[in-house]
Amino acid sequence: MDSFTDRSSLWIAATLYLAGFVLGTVALVRERRHSRAWMYILIAAGFILQTVGLGLRGKALHGCPITNIFELFQFTAWSATSLYLVIGPTFRLSLLGYFTACLSASLTFISLLVPAWDSVHRMRAPGGSPWIEFHAALAMFSYGVFGLLALTSIMYLLQVFSLQRHHLRGFFSFLPSVVDLDHINFRLLGAGVVLMSAALSVGYVHWVHDRESVPVYKILITGSIWATYSLALFLRWRGLLITKRLAWTCIALFGAALISLGPINASRKAPATPVAAPIASQP
Repeated sequence: MDSFTDRSSLWIAATLYLAGFVLGTVALVRERRHSRAWMYILIAAGFILQTVGLGLRGKALHGCPITNIFELFQFTAWSATSLYLVIGPTFRLSLLGYFTACLSASLTFISLLVPAWDSVHRMRAPGGSPWIEFHAALAMFSYGVFGLLALTSIMYLLQVFSLQRHHLRGFFSFLPSVVDLDHINFRLLGAGVVLMSAALSVGYVHWVHDRESVPVYKILITGSIWATYSLALFLRWRGLLITKRLAWTCIALFGAALISLGPINASRKAPATPVAAPIASQP
């Protein structure tokens, strides 16, 4: 029997996320509130298995497992899930678990089903700065915050739709109020900007000592993502970007952030000896 590998753990995690999404979908179709306990258990179990899988990869890489598109998608899903496990019970958002399961299942399954995304690993160079890994991990965690923000923005738009159309039963009756969702969106947007600002600050300290280490286009891409989120936060604070416009902006910005992962990953320096095979297949 094959040994338990990182990809095996990630496949099981993705299946658990999908099970949570199916559980919520069945409950909503039957116009019943899904079991928050079971949803939390399924997502927590998926999170644990995903943590194990990413941990095995990190051990093999001797660094943070964010070396290719596959791992970047997995880490984003992991970040969003970890945030839900903390703030979900705090804010008592019954449907946030359903949307989180949907997001995590989508990101994990898509990355697992595209072998090309996991074809090459860039091993950390001996003596590599741990601050660079901290910068990258912090930046990816901010993406997880923005992913959760996109989910609560979708919930906000659905609640607005239900109020405008007077559809206050079934699925829509389980949504939080627009006031609660607006406050949550503001907090998540602020948290994401703070995390990304810290990540860029750490990266900048390294960059000024080695300007050849980061391509200009990577700086432009990441800087643009940070600037647009920061502008959205400022406009929301000033009351100039609110309600549906803010929600649509947050959703669009997260889509742009996911798309940016490709160019950002391509900007990494190629290793001296690339490993042209998934870690899981190594003996």
